[in-house]
Amino acid sequence: MSDHLLSTRGLGRDGGVALLDIAEDMADTQQRQVKKLPTLRGTTVVNLFFEDSTRTRISFEAAAKRLSADVITFSAKGSSVSKGESLQDTAQTLQAMGADGIVLRHPASGAAEVLASSGWTRAAVVNAGDGTHEHPTQALLDAYTIRKRLHGDASRGRDLDGVSVVIVGDVLHSRVARSNVWLLTALGASVRLVAPPTLLPGAIGGWPVESGIDLDAALATAPDVVMMLRVQRERMTEAYFPSSREYAALYGLSADRAARLPESSLVMHPGPMNRGLEIAGEVADSARSTVLEQVENGVAVRMAVLYDVLAGRRGAA
Repeated sequence: MSDHLLSTRGLGRDGGVALLDIAEDMADTQQRQVKKLPTLRGTTVVNLFFEDSTRTRISFEAAAKRLSADVITFSAKGSSVSKGESLQDTAQTLQAMGADGIVLRHPASGAAEVLASSGWTRAAVVNAGDGTHEHPTQALLDAYTIRKRLHGDASRGRDLDGVSVVIVGDVLHSRVARSNVWLLTALGASVRLVAPPTLLPGAIGGWPVESGIDLDAALATAPDVVMMLRVQRERMTEAYFPSSREYAALYGLSADRAARLPESSLVMHPGPMNRGLEIAGEVADSARSTVLEQVENGVAVRMAVLYDVLAGRRGAA
């Protein structure tokens, strides 16, 4: 059992495989007529979202409810936060109300780490995305989806040794890319990052990946997985590429580019998608696409994470 889930960087192979195996068990329970488990009955989980979200917020809410936890969803808009209340004051208020777990999404990189180590709350903290830092549950559900597609019912206990993954797009602003780099490489996959030079982080030399600016050259290596990233215009403070048309031409996964991939190659996207920019609609809707599977698998993965950080605390209590 873990106290928090703040990052994928420290999980390692064993920690990653263990969480994916728990997610397999959780997914099995969701095939039953009655999907709800009593595991976290009497536990309160707060979804504390300082940024807008649809998929992640609803997925965590569904996961907590299916484990029988009481769920409070807190949005910054229309709350005391919009009146200037700090993360500290909000966290201390939630502590006074008896929160056992806090699922935090915040625009500041490192916010989840600060909350977990500050002493403002005794709740378990799960990072649901902090600035451009990490989004660990997205990486876990991506790894789960890859493993499930490749190994099917024989997935349990398996890592991703030998799997080649190309991650394409706005790496600079992508917390999804960072979490996937650390998790996928820990699980044995080889990762190549492809982006315009302006959208590759300066610190990439210290990452366990290869990088480049030529998408067609990367696709010619016949990767097992191509993961397209959303262009995050809301985080951009300047022009990182001349135009949307040029970006789509050089870095978009068009139907023509997808047709050059091996039939077994998977196409992924964390959503929401900008169809026609980073990915063509017909590719997103094709049989090789895992986009909807990623959403579905997110519930089981987040059930596994909440179980991991909360079930042990409840037993100790």
